[in-house]
Amino acid sequence: MTALQDKVAIVTGGASGIGRATAVAFAAAGASVVVTDLDGEGAAAVAKELGPTARSAQVDVTDAEASAAAVALAEQEFGRLDILSCNAGFTGFPTPTMDASEDEFDRIFRINVKGVWLGVRAAVPALRRSGGGAITIVGSIMGERTRPGFGAYASSKAAVNHLARTLALELAPDIRVNCLAPVATDTAMLPQFLGPEDPAGARERFIGSIPLGRLGQPEDIANAAVYLSSDAAAFLTGVVLPIDGGRSV
Repeated sequence: MTALQDKVAIVTGGASGIGRATAVAFAAAGASVVVTDLDGEGAAAVAKELGPTARSAQVDVTDAEASAAAVALAEQEFGRLDILSCNAGFTGFPTPTMDASEDEFDRIFRINVKGVWLGVRAAVPALRRSGGGAITIVGSIMGERTRPGFGAYASSKAAVNHLARTLALELAPDIRVNCLAPVATDTAMLPQFLGPEDPAGARERFIGSIPLGRLGQPEDIANAAVYLSSDAAAFLTGVVLPIDGGRSV
């Protein structure tokens, strides 16, 4: 598969979960990849797995200088930047909105929303130096259809979904911006969505609510990110794409 041949991508949150799957899928599609994560060792391990056309950096997405340094690394090592894939995110166990702590609320918005904004702000000049490019942002179906106990998280993802739409308008015509809106996916973060009580039962009940009869896998989101980042999606921007097995229908 060469849908991203000769493209250069930065993948945030790339040490695990959806970010890792996206980095792997981008590399398989022909892209050179800079894998970034707060877990620097994890990012380095993924880059090593991907081979000589991958690099890594420890990046806190809430740090503007760290985001800028990742862009500089991509240009230094590969000469350009064509794609930004924003995957870094945070949630907590379901908590009634009135019981959420101020620190937790701030942390969720700082990572999920401000982190995306800082990453995009750092990447746009480099994307334009390359003649344009594509940005994919991992939002959530919960940004369109929320659940009790996720006031902070769902609100942050609603902000991300709308941020993607706004950026699509502002950065056109040379930069496309699309948003992936997955349902809770089978990653290490899944237990936080399901809650600490009866995790096995909660998992089965959740699967029972998905028409396609299974949990989303990181590769489901990664494959969509490849498509939306490729020239095959050249006329798509401002899309918030549900990847939820039909759960939101």
